[in-house]
Amino acid sequence: MTDVVAVERASGTTSWRGLLIQPAAIALVFVGFVVWLMTADLTPSERSTLNPSDLVDYAGQHLALTFVSALIVLVIAIPLGILLTRRPFNRASGIILAISNFGQAAPAIGLVVLLAFWLGFNFRSAVVALVLYAILPVLRNTMIGVQSVDARTVEAGRGMGMSSFAVLMKVELPLAVPVMLSGIRTALVLLVGSAALATFIGAGGLGLLITTGVTLYLPRVLISGALLIALLALLIDWLGRLVEHFATPKGLR
Repeated sequence: MTDVVAVERASGTTSWRGLLIQPAAIALVFVGFVVWLMTADLTPSERSTLNPSDLVDYAGQHLALTFVSALIVLVIAIPLGILLTRRPFNRASGIILAISNFGQAAPAIGLVVLLAFWLGFNFRSAVVALVLYAILPVLRNTMIGVQSVDARTVEAGRGMGMSSFAVLMKVELPLAVPVMLSGIRTALVLLVGSAALATFIGAGGLGLLITTGVTLYLPRVLISGALLIALLALLIDWLGRLVEHFATPKGLR
């Protein structure tokens, strides 16, 4: 018994170390970037582009693109994924997955630009493109998570007199949470990276630093944009891991 407790404690410690290393590394790199930005001998063009207030604005635009798109993805993909595991809708799952796969199979920049020509060069077009690009992981993982629940567990719930809806809410979805959250985390990281492309259609974001760096041949601005996007993606990934850790039932961790 003592050995079991020791193993559980060791496992918990390892888990927490893994959760804490990533934000510490992100903070260290970000502080290093801030120190460099304050002390580096930048040209007037670089100093103007890397103005701290502008960087905050770009980061805010980037996060707005990411979270608005993520919210729409969740509202569409989770209910649709659950619906496609129910009879008789499960017959349409192959077609729906094929359609949603199109968004991710198409080059992201092509999807963004094509939708911009249709819907206009604005924030809305970028959000639609990002939703199409990131919907597949959430939809697929929702379906896989619900379908992977042991049929005997579902039957046991029904044998206790629970309705189909009650079984879904109290048995299937809680057990499907780890797989579903994994898909959501993947989608969020995809959205952070893809949101950089929104700058090509005038939707703002940190991608503006990359395009400015390329257009004006300012390597330090280009690298700064890429670094900030990478740090933001890692931060979102860590937050997703944190939510996944606490939302997953203890018996499934």
